[in-house]
This record gives sequence, C-alpha cells and structure tokens, in this order.
Amino acid sequence: MTRSLQAVAYRRPSVLESAAGGQLLGLETSRGATPTGVKDHPQFFAGFLTSPQVASAGLLAVADVAAARYYQQQLRASLDPVVTGNGDRLRFESFSGCCGVYARLDVLEPGLDGGEVGHGTTNVDVNNPLREALSRIGSDDPLHLRVGPEELAVTTMDGPVVEKKVPLPDRWLRGFAEAQVMVAGFDLRAELPAADAVRFLRALPRGGAHTASAGPRWVVPSGNTLRPTTRAVPGAVCLPGPERLIALQRVLRHATALRVYGPAVTGGAAATASAWEVVLPGMRLTLTLSPDTSRGFSGEGGVLDALATDEAAEDAELISVLLAWEPRVDVADLASASGLTPERVRAALIRLGTSGRVGYDTAEAAYFHRELPYDAERVERHNPRLRSARALVAAGAVALDGALGTVTAEDGHVHRVRDEAGVLSCSCLWWAKYRGGRGPCKHALAVRMVRRGDAGAERDMARVEADAR
Repeated sequence: MTRSLQAVAYRRPSVLESAAGGQLLGLETSRGATPTGVKDHPQFFAGFLTSPQVASAGLLAVADVAAARYYQQQLRASLDPVVTGNGDRLRFESFSGCCGVYARLDVLEPGLDGGEVGHGTTNVDVNNPLREALSRIGSDDPLHLRVGPEELAVTTMDGPVVEKKVPLPDRWLRGFAEAQVMVAGFDLRAELPAADAVRFLRALPRGGAHTASAGPRWVVPSGNTLRPTTRAVPGAVCLPGPERLIALQRVLRHATALRVYGPAVTGGAAATASAWEVVLPGMRLTLTLSPDTSRGFSGEGGVLDALATDEAAEDAELISVLLAWEPRVDVADLASASGLTPERVRAALIRLGTSGRVGYDTAEAAYFHRELPYDAERVERHNPRLRSARALVAAGAVALDGALGTVTAEDGHVHRVRDEAGVLSCSCLWWAKYRGGRGPCKHALAVRMVRRGDAGAERDMARVEADAR
C-alpha cells in the first residue's frame, strides 16, 4: 500500500476555553482551499452553536472514526477530520484508518447562530485534551464556535507552532471517492422514530464478534423498527459489521430519528454498503459502512469507468470551474450551464470525486462541493487496475470483434470480454470472484477504452511511464 507523509500545520492546538458569557471552542485550521485561492489558515465561522452538547458529541463521533481501525485494530490510525464551509452549513468529515467507515457531521443552518459561514475546505485539529474537554460540555453552557484563527492571530503570528505528520495511504484517499460513488446509488429504506432508533442501535453488538464466515447481516423495516433477516429480500438493508456503528452511541441521547439508506437488493444479493444517519437538532450525523469489515471502500472500483475516459477528464475540467462550494450540486443546473448531458455531468462529478472535490449527501440526494486538503492528484495514477488496463491498451493486447473482445494478458493468457446489455463480463479470475461487485476488471477496462477510442497506444504508454516515475 502506497503511503506518503502528510504534514498538517496549525497556529496552535484547538482548545475549549472559558470566556465572558459562556465558553469558546476554537477549532484551528490548516492549509486549505477557498474561493480566493489556497490559504494557510482559513476561517469559516465565528458564532454560536444552538445545541452545544449535541454538536460536541457529533464532533467527537467524527473524531472517533478518524482515530479508529475496525479491521486489523492493532495498527495505529490518526487522521485529523476535514471541515468544509458550504455557505449555509459546516461539514466535518473523517475516514477510518482501515478505510471501511466514512463519517460526516453536517451542522446545518438551524444549528448555527450569529455568524456567516464561509466557503472552503481544510483540516481541523481535534487533539486529545480537546476531546476530553468536549465530553464535559453541559447542556446549558452557551458555546461560541470559531472555525479558523482569530483575525488578530492572522496578522500577528509569524507561523505555525503546531505540526503533525501522519501517514496518508493512497487507499484512504481513494476511499473518499469510492464512498461517494457508492452512496449516490442509495435510496432511503427506513426511518425510525427516536425511541425505536435508540432501542435498535443500543441492542447492536459492540465487539468484533462478527466475521466474514458468519455471512452478511441484513435488516428489514418492520413497523417503527428494523428486524433481522437471514438473507437479502426486497427492501432489506445490509448491516455489515454492526459494531462499526459504535460512534453513533455518542449522540443517541439527542437523536430525533434514524434514517437508513442502501441500494435496491434482490433475493440472494451479496453484501452491500449502507449509510446510517442520526437526525439531531440542527444537524445530522451519518456513518457509511463498507460491504464488510475487512473490505475498505478503496477497492470497490466504482470510479474506474469514469477514470478510463478522456471525455470525462475534459468534462471534469469544465464542471470544476462551475463549482463554488455549493451545499447542493444540482446535476440539471450543471448540465444547462455546461452544455453537457446529465450523464456526462455525473461522470465528470465522479472524476472530480477521485481528487476529493465532491461528496454526496444521501439526506438531500445531491452532490456537494469540497476540496480535500491532501495531495490527491496521484490517486488516479496509483490505481492498479487502471494502470494495468492502460498498459494493456498501449501494448496492443486488445482485439475487438462485435460484442466480444479478447485481451492477451502479460502472462500470455487470453481473456474474453463479453458485452451483455452494456455490462462487460470477463473470463478472468477477478470477474469469477466478484462478478462485477467491485467494479470492472483490468481486461474489461481495456476493452472499454479501445471501444471509446480514448486511449491510443502511444499516449497510454506515455501515461504508464509517467505513472512509474
């Protein structure tokens, strides 16, 4: 697994301090993107939280996921959450170290008071002393929130005094892209009232007893609750590794409802991802689970078709200039403004997602704009299936014959790729194992590239050589 060392610098640690008329929560920001360009320490908000205790619990839940590994738990994980100002809300996001859980706290307009929300994305410092202080927030304590440095600090401090260096795996970055691609196909499957939601979530196992050998867990709506079922049935939702919802325990006492999202399933379906949203006063906390505890989002392959086309790359450049940190990216509006079809806009958004430039909000069934504060441009280059597919095309290993394509692999084996109603299947072991459940294999990708005429041998060889460097 490719890793780099990410330096995250803050002017000082985030702190919770006593102040006149209440308490001040100062969340320090690092280098990030804004509408006026990259800034070292942008400020996105200065005002009050309408539900201080709820917001504190939600922020702690996001930090819990950032510091957790739900698979191979002996390995260390510690990644600072990402904060995005979308003009009318603040979004705090994190990803688990094992790449299997994505968390997001949306502090909506009713949850904020007395200050304008800026636009941009950066890291936010959530350190251990701050976590301890947040856990002691009382329900009646007025809480002023500042996201970013005080204006005085911007002009009087010479430079950062706190620097963290954390390993940043490529698969962690790819996970942000794969998660948003996957949840874009989800629909609301169940909504539980507060009491039933709390009862259901508190009854879930908290340990790691669930294993892959036990098979996926499923639940199905039944009245105001969810009941377990032994198999996938229409309307069911997969609950893979239920112990991974442990971070929701932080906010259960404040929950007003639980919403569950997932893809449509049929009888006998394989395990799928699912999203679990706790509705809170003025905010929402959502955890998205990968299809299995041992299976991170980074290997799902949902972005590969979009990455494999030059058309999507060109469209993404056009769409990117139309984004402005909107809280809801409307595909129809982008199609009208860009002159592209909605299908091409969606492919472009997927492409932008591979560098962390868009996410997806299941509650509003809409994309949103953000810019991950990491060197994410290498993610596409380091996707092994995409690299291999381009190498096969560059080597002239693909031959087309109507609905059939043959690919001669590096070891000399010939694989047959068939087109069945627009879905490419392959005779290789990857397809036999996953049946398309983790995206296309390298042979199907290579066939699709050649069919579209998007990858000449000379250009792709240059790409592969550049990737190797």
